Amino acid sequence: MTNPHDFADRLAAGRQLATRILTLDLADPIVLALPRGGVPVAFPVAKALGAPLDLVLVRKIGAPGHPEFGIGAVVDGANPQVVLNEEIVAQLGVSPAYIAEQVRRELVELERRRARYLGDRAPLALTGRNVVLVDDGIATGGTVKAALGGIALAHPSRLVLAVPVAPREAISELRGKTDEIICLSTPEPFHAVGLHYADFAQTSDEEVIALLDEARGWVGQEPRGPE
Repeated sequence: MTNPHDFADRLAAGRQLATRILTLDLADPIVLALPRGGVPVAFPVAKALGAPLDLVLVRKIGAPGHPEFGIGAVVDGANPQVVLNEEIVAQLGVSPAYIAEQVRRELVELERRRARYLGDRAPLALTGRNVVLVDDGIATGGTVKAALGGIALAHPSRLVLAVPVAPREAISELRGKTDEIICLSTPEPFHAVGLHYADFAQTSDEEVIALLDEARGWVGQEPRGPE
């Protein structure tokens, strides 16, 4: 696609993704969204599949004295996972004690955010399941890469990344992290995710909560296809 507004909004992008994902014929899938913008994209995907919709939350682990420089991430889930850039950790001489303390702090924040969006609902177990990770687009790919790494450590049967738009180089870098990638548009030049949506207004916490609550109603129903 070459139109700078490839998608009307996130829900419209999700419906287009759903059409492509249905061709994969995934048995008993789980759809995971990266909040907040990934949730309205994932919503029609999960609805089309009749699949449960859950979140995957990612918190960066910053380097000692330089918190903006990521050396890894904590990815929440039924069994939260720690994904480290081992090469950078070794180069910087980061101690296991420092990493353990940062992981503890970020797990507290992950639990707070999950409670905000999902109340007391426990994360879904991913082992042996077909998992579809959805976001509204990829810029650098750092958060998505961390999320894929954490999900992979949970040993899903199949892991699919689905995004409406991303730069080609980011997709190339992620191919070894997942079983399949569905990306509807890889424009060149890329510039920014939001330029490819007519409406890219910020997704509110309230919208995320409402969509996740509505999604609980179709779990266990037959897949209904894109609407």
